[in-house]
Amino acid sequence: MAYTINKTDGTVVTTITDGTVDNTTSLQLFGKSFSGFGEGLNENLVKLLENAASTSAPTAPLKGELWFDTTTNQLKVYDGTSFKPTGGSKSQASAPTSPSAGDLWHDTANDQVYVYTGSAFLLVGPVYTSGQTLSGWLIETLASSGGNKVVSSMYAGNTRVCIVSKETFTPSVSQSGFAEIKAGLTLNSTLSAVFDGTNTQAANIDVSGTTNTSATLIAGGNLLRADANDVTTGSIQINNDSGLIVGTNASTDALTITRSSSDVTIAQKSQDKDIKFTINDGGATPHADGSFKIEGATGNIKLTGNTTVEGNLTITGEFENSSSEINIVNDAFLKLNTGNSEADSGIIVETGDTDDARLFYDVSENRWSAGENQSYSPLIRLADAVVDGNASKEKVLKTTAAGLVTVTNVNLAAVGSAITTSDTSSVSVPTIGQVATFGNLWGGSAKIVSTSQPTSGDGNNGDFFFVREA
Repeated sequence: MAYTINKTDGTVVTTITDGTVDNTTSLQLFGKSFSGFGEGLNENLVKLLENAASTSAPTAPLKGELWFDTTTNQLKVYDGTSFKPTGGSKSQASAPTSPSAGDLWHDTANDQVYVYTGSAFLLVGPVYTSGQTLSGWLIETLASSGGNKVVSSMYAGNTRVCIVSKETFTPSVSQSGFAEIKAGLTLNSTLSAVFDGTNTQAANIDVSGTTNTSATLIAGGNLLRADANDVTTGSIQINNDSGLIVGTNASTDALTITRSSSDVTIAQKSQDKDIKFTINDGGATPHADGSFKIEGATGNIKLTGNTTVEGNLTITGEFENSSSEINIVNDAFLKLNTGNSEADSGIIVETGDTDDARLFYDVSENRWSAGENQSYSPLIRLADAVVDGNASKEKVLKTTAAGLVTVTNVNLAAVGSAITTSDTSSVSVPTIGQVATFGNLWGGSAKIVSTSQPTSGDGNNGDFFFVREA
C-alpha cells in the first residue's frame, strides 16, 4: 500500500510507492518494504543535525527548511522562494560575501556595525573608527547646581571641541575648557577655537583676544563696511608692506602706496595718467588741474601758484622760464659754482657765435673777462692803470692828481685845426704840420739845437733855437 506524505499544514508532499525511495524533498523518503532503508534514514538524521551544511543550498527545499551556508557560515531558512539568514551578525574584518538585505556585519577592524541594504553595507554606528577614537556628536548629561543638564557635545579625536546647550549654566563637575556653558554653542577655551566661515548677522563681536582693549564687545554697527562708504573715528593701520590700493586692478589701473626697506612708494599704475593735488581755498578750487601735478605722459612736475622754498633748491637739469624774458632775483648776490673745485664761471648769452657771448671769471688769470665767439679779454680795473707809462710799459695809463701822464714817446695822428694868430684859446693837440705853420708865422725855417746860447749871427728871423745840456 503506497504512503501519502503530508506537510504540517496538511498539504501532500508526495506519494511513495511500495519498495521505492522518493527524492521530492531534500531528504530520502522510503516506501513500504524498501530494502536497505536504514542507511538512508541515518543520513537523513545527520543532515537534520547539521542543517544540511554545505556550500550550496539543498535541492527541493520546503518552506521553513534550515540550511547552514558554509561559505558565509550563516544559518539560513527557506522562505518559499530563497534561503534567508535567520538573524545575528557576522563579526569579521572584511564585509561578508553574498549578503542578504537586513544582514548585520560587525567590522572587527574598526569596531563599527553595518547593515546590508540589498545593494551595499550601510554604516549603523559609531560614525568614527576605533583608530579615530571618539569623534562626532555625543549626548551627555552634566551636573550643575540647578540640576542635571542634557547637552550635545562635539568630539574630534576624543577631544570635546564644543557643547550645545539650551540654557546657560555652570557645571558642578569641572569640564576642561568649559568653565561656563552658554545657551547655544560654547567652544572649548583650551583649544583657542574660533568660528571660521561666513555669518549673516552678528549683534556684537568679542575682541577681548585682540590688541583692541577699549572693550570686550563691539556692536556690529560699529564695524566698517566693505560694500559702501563708511566713516571711522579711529586710525587705520595696514600691517603689511603691500599697503593701500585705490582702484580695480593693482597692477594696471590703481593708485598704490607701498613700503619696501622702510621706503614708501606712491605709484600711479594707470598708463599716462597724472597725479594731482588740489586744495580748497575759501570754498573754491583755485587750480582745478592741480596746484601740484605729476604728469603721467611726460613725467614732468608742474607747480601752479606762488612757490616758497625755505631750504636749498638743487637743480641738476636746466632752469627755464618761458613766461617772461626777464627773471627777477631779489637777492643782492648770486653765487655760482658753490662747493665745487675752481672753474671758470659766469654768465652766457646765447648768440649765433661759437660759445655765444660771455661775462665770466677766469680762474687761471684771477680776472673777470668778457667777449664772444671764443675771443675773450680781461676787464680793466682801476688797479690795472698806472701814471708812469715810461716805467710800466704796456699798461693802462691814468693821470696823476695834478692831471699829468708820463710816457716815453707819443705818436699822434693829425688832430685839431691849424693854429692862427687869432686862435689863442684852443686846447687841441697840434700836429707837426701845425707846429711848422706856427714857425712859419714867425718867418723862420731852421730849428737849431746847440749846447750854448745863440748869438746874433746864429740863424735867421723866425728860427727856433733849442739849447740842451752838454
